[in-house]
Amino acid sequence: MIYLKRVAREIKTIGLYDLVFQDVQKILQKKEIEVFEIEALLSSHPEILEAYKQTNVEYNISNIHLRDISFEDLAFTCKEKANRVNANLAKLREIEKYTLDFEQSSVLVIIMSIEFFVLFSVQYFIVLLDLKVWQWEIYGLFALSVLWAWLYAKKERKKFETNALTYEKLYGETLEIVDDLEKEGCVSREKLMIEQSNEHI
Repeated sequence: MIYLKRVAREIKTIGLYDLVFQDVQKILQKKEIEVFEIEALLSSHPEILEAYKQTNVEYNISNIHLRDISFEDLAFTCKEKANRVNANLAKLREIEKYTLDFEQSSVLVIIMSIEFFVLFSVQYFIVLLDLKVWQWEIYGLFALSVLWAWLYAKKERKKFETNALTYEKLYGETLEIVDDLEKEGCVSREKLMIEQSNEHI
């Protein structure tokens, strides 16, 4: 469901992918590179495609380059499968953010930021407000916040893992249904592809 021609064009022309493009230049060992060369490289170097996809997820840009199937002029026999594809695409777009490694997610950054803030507050209360009498109680509260952060992070990690597995399974299932629809003459995958994104700044 990712359109390699679009990927290659975006890597070459959109600044968001400059680091990915630099990797392409290193692999091909040249500065001036054509879009078709990048497209060919995507097959032999999957890490380039993964870097592109990772960048998109980090910036909340979808890697699903397949539009919903229109029911206008669609044969009745195709509608049930087309409906499943559209439902799957909606779900995939919803959980796509969970394909990012948890360690690189904004959730973990937020948890760590809160803990640093709490630690700073603990020091502030004890030292600047001269609350040394209450320091063990304050440290106890800090310890509880660390425990809460650890439990919350563990819960979020599990959510990421579960949704990533769901995404992978649903992605494969959706591709199979689209293949079936194409074989039955219901749709053309090429016509369903979204050739350019309006999500880039």
